[in-house]
Amino acid sequence: MSYFSHQDGVLHAENVSLSAIAEQFGTPTYVYSKAALLENFSAYHDACQGRDALVCYAMKANSNLAVLDLLARQGAGFDIVSGGELLRVIAAGGDPGKTIFSGVGKTVEEMQLALEKGILCFNVESIPELHRLNEVAGKLGMRAPVSLRVNPNVDAKTHPYIATGLKANKFGVAFDDALDTYRTAASLPHLDVVGIDCHIGSQLLDDAPLLEALDKLIELIDTLHAEGTHLHHLDIGGGIGVDYGVAGDKPPVPVGDYLGRLFKRIDAWRAEKHGGQPIKVIFEPGRSIVANAGVLLTKTEFLKPGAEKNFCIVDAAMNDLMRPTLYQAWMGVQPVTPRDGEKLVWDIVGPVCESGDWLARERELALEPGDLLAIMTAGAYGMTMASNYNTRGRAAEVIVDGDATHLVRRRETPAEVFALETMMK
Repeated sequence: MSYFSHQDGVLHAENVSLSAIAEQFGTPTYVYSKAALLENFSAYHDACQGRDALVCYAMKANSNLAVLDLLARQGAGFDIVSGGELLRVIAAGGDPGKTIFSGVGKTVEEMQLALEKGILCFNVESIPELHRLNEVAGKLGMRAPVSLRVNPNVDAKTHPYIATGLKANKFGVAFDDALDTYRTAASLPHLDVVGIDCHIGSQLLDDAPLLEALDKLIELIDTLHAEGTHLHHLDIGGGIGVDYGVAGDKPPVPVGDYLGRLFKRIDAWRAEKHGGQPIKVIFEPGRSIVANAGVLLTKTEFLKPGAEKNFCIVDAAMNDLMRPTLYQAWMGVQPVTPRDGEKLVWDIVGPVCESGDWLARERELALEPGDLLAIMTAGAYGMTMASNYNTRGRAAEVIVDGDATHLVRRRETPAEVFALETMMK
């Protein structure tokens, strides 16, 4: 269900009107629904009941401490891609022992931190990374748990910037090289080879590419098993898409249906090849947990009709929400209080000094200066990709819980933006 709906003519987050939130906290502000977050996580958690499975939230989608805390309380693990994200997990009360460390460029310092904090596993993406991790673990007198992120060369049929499973992508170990890379990992004295990982891309609206990738991982696991390398977990990654309301797009596969088909395939394989012996299954969902749980609330500053374009200039900008500029992403737009007046076609743009500063194009709306707009499905890759371009402070973040609102990040001031800078003496 949607936790953002019009009640008495005003758009609400759960039971709180967005106009009241704008009055109390200002704009631009990210507004999240606690109920939506928990419902989205439960779709994964419930489908895994009775199985040895772990849902590791891909926190790059939204890393606010309050979001991490809510998910940790539900039993979530975490998928991280930096040492800073690991420190966020710990600050939010998350369990490092349920945390997997992905990413192609882990530094020595990040590896050391992760080993000292006792993470579940490193998803390793190259032979040089294996050797670096082996050296770091050896100096600490430890053994590092590793899985290889295998690139199966499967087309995720998504935007090229978020496709990660093809030979042309920087991620993972090529499928044809994976067996030799596993042999190298097994030969290194300070590594424990424990799993296999795959992540082919994001915003997948069809589970066929994921199931194709699973079949290739199964093939490799069986080959390793025959050589005496027995893996303890299978990490199929994330990438399940969400409905942004794009015309012509088919809705994404429901999480429960996808997991059901995946578990059915895994169960049949284990019964046939491994006597029914289970294997731990790990998932790395991000967008599908937080995207539709959040909106970006913004205010109309000026209306600027033109001969070729009508511009609605709002106080949010590309530094607040990068997805439209970076991916040409379509984001839904809803007036907080719809008007009955004449509708015109508007481009929704921000005040940043770039022609690429737009949030939505060609939207038919009845607008007046001062009107509030909600950029929908903005809970993922909004605040985490925000910047201070043009010395703009990043937006506030609010979580709504029924009738209550919680400010979980206050708005940055200009002075805070340049507080770390100094002039030459």
